[in-house]
Amino acid sequence: MRQPIRVLLIEDDEDDVLLAKEYLSDSENFKFELEWIAETDKAREKMTENSHDVILVDYRLGSETGLDLIKYAQENGVLTPCILLTGQGDLKVDIDASRFGAADYLVKTDLDASMLERSIRYALSQSRVIRELDEKEKKYRSLFERSIDPIFLANIDFKILDVNESFLNFFGYSDKESLSLSLSQIFADEKDYEYLHSELKEDDQVKDFEVVLVNSRGEKKICMINCVFIPDQTSDFCCYQGIIYDLTLRKKAEKDMLVAERLSMTGKLARTIAHEVRNPLTNLNLALEHLRDEMPKDNESVKLYSEIIERNAKRIDTLITEMLNSSKPKDLNLELAEVTDILNETISLANDSINLNQIKLKKNFGENLPRILVDREKLKIAFLNIIVNAIEAMERGKGALTVEVKRLDHTIVVTISDNGKGIPAEDIEKLFDPFFTEKPGGMGLGLTSTKNIISSHNAAIEVESKVKKGTSFIIYFKLAE
Repeated sequence: MRQPIRVLLIEDDEDDVLLAKEYLSDSENFKFELEWIAETDKAREKMTENSHDVILVDYRLGSETGLDLIKYAQENGVLTPCILLTGQGDLKVDIDASRFGAADYLVKTDLDASMLERSIRYALSQSRVIRELDEKEKKYRSLFERSIDPIFLANIDFKILDVNESFLNFFGYSDKESLSLSLSQIFADEKDYEYLHSELKEDDQVKDFEVVLVNSRGEKKICMINCVFIPDQTSDFCCYQGIIYDLTLRKKAEKDMLVAERLSMTGKLARTIAHEVRNPLTNLNLALEHLRDEMPKDNESVKLYSEIIERNAKRIDTLITEMLNSSKPKDLNLELAEVTDILNETISLANDSINLNQIKLKKNFGENLPRILVDREKLKIAFLNIIVNAIEAMERGKGALTVEVKRLDHTIVVTISDNGKGIPAEDIEKLFDPFFTEKPGGMGLGLTSTKNIISSHNAAIEVESKVKKGTSFIIYFKLAE
């Protein structure tokens, strides 16, 4: 048996109430249950209960109008369709009724049972569609808001229209700040944004685009973006929807694994070379000593060539020792220390070179920084390698060395920057490789040793550089939980 249609009638004229009851009772296709309320305050309470299928609202209700009630229903999320009843036709009232969300507008003088039934039937049909759309909107809004990945909506000019909570947390913006953002502002490199822009304009989508993004604090994150164009022909509204996946930790883990493998391979190579080279090198030194005893001591040629052999044999032995020391895991003598104290001690060791090269030194140390567990002496070696490289990269009399220490969440960040010649992008990845150097006579093991010391402290090191602009070494020390 078909359920009766529950009708709420808001009307202050009893005669009109009787007419409405008569029209509804004359219906042959539907059964109606009518509830009548005359007071607007009680009507508001009933409307928000959502216990009726349709609401009939009289236009004139004392000091208020039916439009006020319909507007109230819209503002309070009432999905029950409202039909406005009025004593005489008025185009302005008709337009306002539609604008405020009324399902229909009926003139009482023209009303009959058939017209009222048809209006209710259409209103119910429209209500079902609205309810379905509302459910879908809630469903997809929930997915949007609860996503752990940052999601954004941008208009055709790539201005941000809406973002989810994960986006705000990831980039460090407030709701208000995010709505004034342009998509280009979260890109670290303008060329990456231009590529995204051109691909979206041409193909309406970008898939698995790996890129470096930057948050409100200037921190760079390695991310992957999927973005599509969403057309909407019905409302002339269209936008771009994008999802951002944070790859920073994964990329860091991959990079650390690669560095660890390189150090391991270097260690194996160093041990093999040490075994295979040092034995014949020892025999060579012994043979040299016997040869000196056999040859005339006043022979200048013998003296010259034996010294050359001895000097190069020692250099080979030193090289092997340096390679072994740079690649083997460091035994740390850990103590609680302030990084700023260690840096001050390291800078004092490099003061002569800083003054000799007329370099301007700037220290920017944060206050009340917590101490961390480190090997003070080994860390001084790592810092000194970086500072010496910075000094040698700068032009005499024009150099500027900046040493900065700050706390960032659960991390102490040390940044050592110079304004030297910079490093080409293709060489940055090779910096910590054994024997990679551009210094005349250098062995290329200093930064390998530095990386090994930093890694032994469970810390991370990054390098940012631009040719003819300068280089920054950034070291991240994790604080204990």
